[in-house]
Amino acid sequence: MLERLSGKTFYCFLDGFSGYFQIPIAPEDQEKTAFTCPYGTFAYRRMPFGQCNAPATFQHCMVAIFHDMIEDSMEVFMDDFSVFGSSFDHCLENLRKMLARCEEANLVLNWEKCHFMVKEGIVLGHKISCDGLEVDRAKIETIVKLPPPTSVKSIRSFLGHAGSALPCTFADARPCGSDCEQQGRIAMESACR
Repeated sequence: MLERLSGKTFYCFLDGFSGYFQIPIAPEDQEKTAFTCPYGTFAYRRMPFGQCNAPATFQHCMVAIFHDMIEDSMEVFMDDFSVFGSSFDHCLENLRKMLARCEEANLVLNWEKCHFMVKEGIVLGHKISCDGLEVDRAKIETIVKLPPPTSVKSIRSFLGHAGSALPCTFADARPCGSDCEQQGRIAMESACR
């Protein structure tokens, strides 16, 4: 997705409002969401956060709504929409089509988080622009400020936070983790830092 977004001239970044809650639950399935509290038993009419498979169901709904536009004029990741174009007019036309589809599907956008007709933006921790794709500098600065890991758990946590910002893999961290498992603590060599 990021590779397809990079290299375009203009972008519009839009954010869905209350993501999952825009997806209605079929009346016959509402009882599956039931919960009990001191005030009684309740069931959701709209898809709540935290339900099993809710993220996959929501993404499937977004792909179904925008199926003919994805890759050609926009990309969708959960409730984040990225519309693009090779020129101002092309991007504006793609935006018009996307907004018309949102209106048809009764999708509501959070206008406070939307950015229109920009030349670059941050998507999934990466800066995209006509120059290509690069890791967001703010993410790198945050990772650099983290303290060195001192246990297997903290190594795993660090690698989880670092994600795609670092040009290494979990296999690269195996020597650090094996030292820790053998010694019960980490006395990392400079190569592990």
